[in-house]
Amino acid sequence: MDFPVTFQLFGNTVLAHPLFEALGMFMGMRYYFYLKRKSTEKLTFNTSAAVLIGATAGALIGSKLIGNLENPYKLFEHFDLKSIWSNNTIVGGLAFGLMGVELAKKIVKHKESTGDLIVFPLMLAIIIGRIGCFLTGVYEETYGLPTDSIFGMHLGDQYLRHPVALYEIVFLISLWVILKIKKSTKEYPSGYIFQLFMLSYFTFRFFLDFIKPRVGIIGSLGTIQLLCICVIIYYIFKIRKTKTVNSP
Repeated sequence: MDFPVTFQLFGNTVLAHPLFEALGMFMGMRYYFYLKRKSTEKLTFNTSAAVLIGATAGALIGSKLIGNLENPYKLFEHFDLKSIWSNNTIVGGLAFGLMGVELAKKIVKHKESTGDLIVFPLMLAIIIGRIGCFLTGVYEETYGLPTDSIFGMHLGDQYLRHPVALYEIVFLISLWVILKIKKSTKEYPSGYIFQLFMLSYFTFRFFLDFIKPRVGIIGSLGTIQLLCICVIIYYIFKIRKTKTVNSP
């Protein structure tokens, strides 16, 4: 396979990444609305609108902010609006999207969890998006470090690299199966599936970034890893609190 994989749209050459990212968001939203129609938990219009606006605004701000802070030295040395807008990361989108939802819920005074329904649509969107990351190879900053392991692949340059996008796809499919099994038991409090997803995904991303190019902010830890630590700590206490409140 030759990298990057491109497509011809209306006479223009387009990288696979933005196309699959858009497809992932579309399919994820369609899956979410399908699950929402089947769900017995109905939210009021005000609550649904507030959660959607909070999640969208938080995710947009977070993905751009953390994406640009991955290399703060480059950001401040060569300030470029086009580059700033193009830098994104799902880690920042998830973390700040959560903040946006929690803020929105406080505004409309909704205390129940709203996260369980979005877990599997979110995972579907990320999986499809990561296919695009893989097909783009080293031409966007979603590739792994050079490696001599059996998993190494040529992604568009002379090095064998960790195909980190494929690692993430395998992890998400495995997590999907585990969470589906847990959900089928119906022995969990509201919001617990979402909490498990967030804790699992951010733990995975913390370790995955050790085999990705990064700029050390504190020691060898990059911006994404520092954010992951904050989210991991938050959800460890969140899950413990949830179990305590719901224990007999």
